[in-house]
Amino acid sequence: MSPSTPRTATPTGVPEATSGGGSPWDPRSWQRPAWLSPRVARVELLSGLVVALALIPEAISFSIIAGVDPRVGLFASFTMAIAIAVLGGRPAMISAATASVALVVAPLARDHGLDYLVAAVILGGIFQVVLAVLGVARLMRFIPRSVMLGFVNALAILIFTAQLPHLTSVPWIVYPLVGLALAIITFLPRLTTVVPAPLVAIVVLTLLTVGAGIAVPTVGDEGALPDGLPSLLLPNVPFSIETLRIIAPYALGVALVGLLESLLTAKLVDDVTDTHSDKTREAWGQGAANIITGLFGGMGGCAMIGQTMINVKVGRARTRLSTFAAGVFLLILILALGDLVALIPMAALVAVMIFVAWATFDWHSIRPSTLRRMPRSETAVMLVTVAIVVVTHNLAYGVVAGVVLASVLFARRVAHVAEVTGGDVVDGVRTYTVTGELFFASSNDLYSQFDYAGDPRAVVIDMTDSHVWDASTVAALDSIEHKYAMHGKSVDIVGLNAASQRFHGRISGHLGAGT
Repeated sequence: MSPSTPRTATPTGVPEATSGGGSPWDPRSWQRPAWLSPRVARVELLSGLVVALALIPEAISFSIIAGVDPRVGLFASFTMAIAIAVLGGRPAMISAATASVALVVAPLARDHGLDYLVAAVILGGIFQVVLAVLGVARLMRFIPRSVMLGFVNALAILIFTAQLPHLTSVPWIVYPLVGLALAIITFLPRLTTVVPAPLVAIVVLTLLTVGAGIAVPTVGDEGALPDGLPSLLLPNVPFSIETLRIIAPYALGVALVGLLESLLTAKLVDDVTDTHSDKTREAWGQGAANIITGLFGGMGGCAMIGQTMINVKVGRARTRLSTFAAGVFLLILILALGDLVALIPMAALVAVMIFVAWATFDWHSIRPSTLRRMPRSETAVMLVTVAIVVVTHNLAYGVVAGVVLASVLFARRVAHVAEVTGGDVVDGVRTYTVTGELFFASSNDLYSQFDYAGDPRAVVIDMTDSHVWDASTVAALDSIEHKYAMHGKSVDIVGLNAASQRFHGRISGHLGAGT
């Protein structure tokens, strides 16, 4: 096995390639796929079935948010899941129609209709492919841990609050049914893991409500299920600059929100499964999946963290088979078994999602012992990320705000690391020692820490224990030299390391300092 493709044992007992890449058609690198094992295939297929059942009411709800027919969301979930299973860079991650994308395209659908929405989805997919080629996935390294914690916790809160409408103004029997389903999901794995506990809960509650004639809200109450296959089509819009002007802002929103949510979800799944994924492949895979979805009249989408957590945490799936199975089972359920699926009580699916919310939330992050040890700035970043996501229901807003706040707090903290110490005058020369990292935040007030009028005619600035990082620092040093020159004094900057000396020498005197 090549050292460039490490493999990690998964909970299913079968190694999974950590890169998520490689061509299965290359005979030089082909090896037996993990999902060919009957035991693994059973786990993957059952997990995919549970995900498919959970996708149906979610896709219908997101279609309503976007202001389109439920079939648009259901077919989008089918095509996204199938496409990303083949093209994506993160095995076992679920992509489908999502609330975040629905919120972005809802105004477009309302003002211009479905064809313009579909055109925006296709263009958004093209944008995602371009961004992937430009290396957008590498920007993930700049997202701090505190923002990731906020992202995960906010997501758990959103998953839970999304279930509240199904728990209000409903018959009282719904609450015992949800409790029963939660008990099955929680305690059945202690007895057996042969069948996923959520699937057992869904079957038990369906048989109970149908057999006893209990009238409760069902999947069928959420909206009509389709009765035919999606067809390939091009959106009926004028191919003009005006059309581009209308759809481009929404397409860019779809691209950015979808990539951010998908890449963050991929990173989360990496942590849960202790494996690595190909983020660049995931980025262009999401783009290709959105293009395919648009060509079949879907509303677009991205990674779904709730369903992904069902797949990898509850179902313990680890391969692409589970994602592919989720798409296939979704189509089978809504077309061939639509009448049976419509009988599933929403209480069962609500219980599954409540359990997912509980399992997703990072409870360790809010323990008093953790909060006492954690720097206040990082706790603030996490709380701001959570608050903005929960208020706006937009994960992208919260993550961007968290990253900006973390950057500002970091810059503020390190701005005080640089220090200037003035020594005594020896043989008519005064030596200043500069310590710390010098960049725009720490060097902007550097010039104010020297005694231009009181110093002797010769001044030495020793920078052995510092590093010059940007043009702001070079400009500050030029200003210091200029101010001393105005007092008829000379400055000798010594001790620069090789990198700092090259940078300083290249642009010093060309920044307009002192003019």
